[in-house]
Amino acid sequence: MPTDLQQKRPIIILVVLSALAIVAIIAFMTLGAKGSWAFVLKFRGIKLAALLLVAYAIAVSTVMFQTVTNNRILTPAVMGFDALFVLVHTFMVFAFGSSEVLLIDPRLRFIGETLLLVVFAGILFRWLFSGGERSLHLLVLVGIIFGVLFRSLSSFMQRVLDPNEFMVLQDTLFASFNSIDTTLLAISAAIVALASLAGLRLFHTFDVLSLGRPAAISLGVAHKRVVTALLVLISIMVAVSTALVGPVMFFGLLIAALAHYFTDSGKHRHVLPAAILIGIICLVGGQVILERVFAFDTALSIVIEFLGGIVFIVLILKRGAR
Repeated sequence: MPTDLQQKRPIIILVVLSALAIVAIIAFMTLGAKGSWAFVLKFRGIKLAALLLVAYAIAVSTVMFQTVTNNRILTPAVMGFDALFVLVHTFMVFAFGSSEVLLIDPRLRFIGETLLLVVFAGILFRWLFSGGERSLHLLVLVGIIFGVLFRSLSSFMQRVLDPNEFMVLQDTLFASFNSIDTTLLAISAAIVALASLAGLRLFHTFDVLSLGRPAAISLGVAHKRVVTALLVLISIMVAVSTALVGPVMFFGLLIAALAHYFTDSGKHRHVLPAAILIGIICLVGGQVILERVFAFDTALSIVIEFLGGIVFIVLILKRGAR
């Protein structure tokens, strides 16, 4: 029987994480502020909103993806989604030229890229996860193969690009939490809000889905329909976060693993908020440290990817030791 402390642990953790997230937000908005507060708060507020949106989208999409796959190692990025984004972006520049692509309204370009990513990812993920149970090794292998395929195709097209167009393309393919395209913020927030509302209608099935496909079906969940819907929502959220900051490989895995570890709970009402709060702490707090301590001498994405990569290796080794 779990003790009272064990039962209250997720709530305590959420309260602590909420306090840390608030501290990080206040520090981000106030530290080093000079001049007009009206300008500072507006300028930093827009950037803060973008960081919060990215943290939310990555956290929710990763936890949902792990629920669908019933595996805490796999993430959309590990399964080649980021490489797919790079391929789509590269193909657009390769086919139409960077000047033509840049002339397109960023919001229209974003919607087009999102639709392409949703279609491609929906087909790939539905084939992988809507059928019977598949081994972890097969899933990781398939993810690696598709990732290598997408990167190879992208590399081939990049090699034959004009050097000037290649430089323009490269600027858009590296994750940057410091230079977020705020013109996409409103439409991204609207898309994520709609996807969240759609996902909220399926929230009651999340804990059951995490038990695995046979158990979910035996408990009355329309597994194929629910999984297909969730994969579409996951694809949308990952496309939004990737369009705003660029591809990130291990950030989602890092915050999801920490959320499960700290809450020690398999219930989504604990894990999802914890993952979101940890994402906010990592992005907002990390940005504060990057700006005020390191004076932009390093990139936040590099630190996050390094830590996330270590977590991925640890999780793989733990699975292999069982």
